[in-house]
Amino acid sequence: MSEDREAQEDELLALASIYEEFHREEAGHGGEIQLCLELPPDFKIIVKGEKKTEYNVCFLPPAVLNFELPADYPSRSAPIFTLSSKWMTRAQMSSLCRRLDELWDENQGCVILFTWIQFIKEEAMEFLNIQSPLEVLKAGSKAGVEHRKPDGAVTALTQCRNQTENTEEKKREVRKERSELHLSSAPHLDPRAILLMDPRANLLPQLLDFDELQLQRVFDGKVFSCAICFAEKLGSICLCFKECQHVYCKACMTEYFQIQIRDGNVQCLTCPEPKCTSLATPHQVKQLVDEELFVRYDRLLLQSSLDLMADVVYCPRQSCGTAVMVEPDTTMGICTACQYAFCTLCKLGYHGLSNCKIPAEELRSLRDEYLSATTEGKKFMEQRFGKRVIQKAVEESFSRDWLNDNCKCCPRCGTNIQKVDGCNKMTCTSCKRYFCWLCRDTLGKGNPYSHFTNPQSPCFNQLFLGVDFDEEDAFWSDEED
Repeated sequence: MSEDREAQEDELLALASIYEEFHREEAGHGGEIQLCLELPPDFKIIVKGEKKTEYNVCFLPPAVLNFELPADYPSRSAPIFTLSSKWMTRAQMSSLCRRLDELWDENQGCVILFTWIQFIKEEAMEFLNIQSPLEVLKAGSKAGVEHRKPDGAVTALTQCRNQTENTEEKKREVRKERSELHLSSAPHLDPRAILLMDPRANLLPQLLDFDELQLQRVFDGKVFSCAICFAEKLGSICLCFKECQHVYCKACMTEYFQIQIRDGNVQCLTCPEPKCTSLATPHQVKQLVDEELFVRYDRLLLQSSLDLMADVVYCPRQSCGTAVMVEPDTTMGICTACQYAFCTLCKLGYHGLSNCKIPAEELRSLRDEYLSATTEGKKFMEQRFGKRVIQKAVEESFSRDWLNDNCKCCPRCGTNIQKVDGCNKMTCTSCKRYFCWLCRDTLGKGNPYSHFTNPQSPCFNQLFLGVDFDEEDAFWSDEED
């Protein structure tokens, strides 16, 4: 008996030193170990009964092996155990339980836990013929999500804890309990196989969350070279962009994010690698910046997202600016905050079916926009402002350009004056004022030509000394224009 206890102690100590996932009971000879089955490369899961969408995973939630070692293990009795899982069916776990019994029968008299563990981790997928893609059941499905309290297994483990090592009667009770475990009312289901999943819960998010958690644990334990500061750092203090998998240390990325958020460039929190467009997730940003910056980031990100939505406009009142949802095929927006009704095109008060009004100073930009627009764009602008308004904008804008190129304004009344020929003394057709065509100075009525012969005049040098001389402008006579 002392040899069995010594073998049990050695085995438990070995398991504790090999597997981090092994938890030994504080009192007694038993424990629990969580075993992640080794998946083949590019393993996928799909949800049965929904649109066929595949998800790549590297890890699935572990199978949990609970065991208790009888006093006469390993010389005569096998460990009493239960096997539980979130994603395997009871039929699959029952097959594994029976295989563990077979392994004990093949190695009776020897310690068996390590053999069981290696089989579950390395061979269970092939033994159960589980291939990619793995179908998981929809929330609420009954098939394969049958729950059963492990009454027999718990009774067996409890009995084993309470038995007395030196009593043969107790030994017989343990062997009887174990034999009862093999005899189930349902021949293909083993009472030691336990489902941990609530049938009302959605299994897919739990599988994906566990896979992401395990991938993060693996990442945290690796060493990476930051492409910014070129320092070698553990993954636990590094940031990995999800899409491109480029890795940078958190210190460099924190400074980078802070600068971009302060400048309002929340859409530019991309991977620093040249030409890479991978974006940091909000969760990653929240980990690296303080609360004040993250609130600013969250607000600007929401605003930029709303700006991209065709059915969202902002209330034009400067004191409001609330985002307003607009019904399709309508130009009326009603602010939910201040109740202001406005035209979504010109941002003025709602004017019904009337065309949008456009200020005179915007005619030129309207003309340029109209002339450079596509056929569909021109039709839209004609519907928005009215065809006559567009034509007027084009005509007036061209007229304004011609006047700017060929006329000068009277310095007194501002009337546009065109010079066809003659001298540089001009007479305004509106106010009859004399002025110089060259410098637009007002000329006296008594002797207007003295302006051109006075050496102190700015135009004297142009006419007589050849500075910026123009033959047409230099010609003048006594005749009035």
